[in-house]
Amino acid sequence: MAMQTHAGDPGAFRGFDLTRVPSPCFVVDEARLEQNLQVLADIQARSGATVLCALKAFSMWSLAPLVSRYLSGVCASGLWEARLGREHYGGIIETFAAGYKSDEMGEIIALSDHIVFNTPAAKDRFLPMITAAGKEVHVGLRFNPGVAMGEDAKYDPAAPGSRLGTPLEQIDDAALAGVDGLHMHTLCEQGLEPLLAIWDHIAPRIRELAPQLKWINFGGGHHITRNDYDREGLIAFLQRVTAETGLHCYLEPGEAVALDCGILVGEVLDIVENDGPNAILDISATCHMPDVIEAPYRPALLGEAGDCHVRLGGPSCLAGDVIGRYAFGKTPEIGARVAFLDQAHYSMVKTTTFNGVRLPSLAIWNSTTDALRLVRQFDYTDFKGRLS
Repeated sequence: MAMQTHAGDPGAFRGFDLTRVPSPCFVVDEARLEQNLQVLADIQARSGATVLCALKAFSMWSLAPLVSRYLSGVCASGLWEARLGREHYGGIIETFAAGYKSDEMGEIIALSDHIVFNTPAAKDRFLPMITAAGKEVHVGLRFNPGVAMGEDAKYDPAAPGSRLGTPLEQIDDAALAGVDGLHMHTLCEQGLEPLLAIWDHIAPRIRELAPQLKWINFGGGHHITRNDYDREGLIAFLQRVTAETGLHCYLEPGEAVALDCGILVGEVLDIVENDGPNAILDISATCHMPDVIEAPYRPALLGEAGDCHVRLGGPSCLAGDVIGRYAFGKTPEIGARVAFLDQAHYSMVKTTTFNGVRLPSLAIWNSTTDALRLVRQFDYTDFKGRLS
């Protein structure tokens, strides 16, 4: 069964002319992005917590100045994202990786303000390097609360047998030696209730450990900018955690930063009649929206309506490169434009050139001023440069 997307509000894209950009193309509405950032900045100001942008979900660095205007920094998943954060975003650079390469750690230390380790053993291995660097770095340890709240185990870091985070019951005084804070990340596109349930489970142990710590990071997966999210409840929760434990709270949303901020524009290349019409697009699920296959999930289509049901798929050789079946007024003509909603996060950072399929261009639109700029187009050299 496919996961159901919790977003897909077309917003101002209802009036966007899809022919204004090349195809395929990601288009990000910077006005809508700023609205999301204002919500997150309000949470930060009123709760006292620190909010970082998860680059793994949204790292369109052309918009780094806008993101940095509202949030306190970024969290990176390794060396290259840490470099991107330091070069373009500034503020706090927090780095977490499930595993670190020894020959990269020196540069990671130089770039990062926080470094979070997945296990006490990794922390013990690299802590002497951090000390020797003579640089103030907050050392964190990721823990696994052991409470599975996800809709799909592939997206649930707390699923049984997870490699992500050290089980909370294994964290003792030795594990916390040299550690400034604890980090968890177990949510995916979720509201406040799962976070409260996890806290109820872990709070007794966290209160015991709190005197040895300075902060706790609740990670990402919080759908804070979705209209039905209980933002007042989140503020009260963060304030309560700090009051009860004395720990400073961090959040690192990714999807919430760019929720409903972008579309992926494509074009119909051909029609195949087989068990109904199949439209072949220059958008590929496997190359451009891999979560459609991995989750799987069905992305929302801009302006979907009608009684003609058309199966939309990509140009690659993968038989399963199918996005889904969608409603049209009639079978779309070759050259017709389509757009999938809520594609600013994750899709953009996961694209590949499998089969030599062209990478989508990147454009920034301002729905308030109608200004549009094409910030990147990809060509053959981008494909060739990944090979040898």
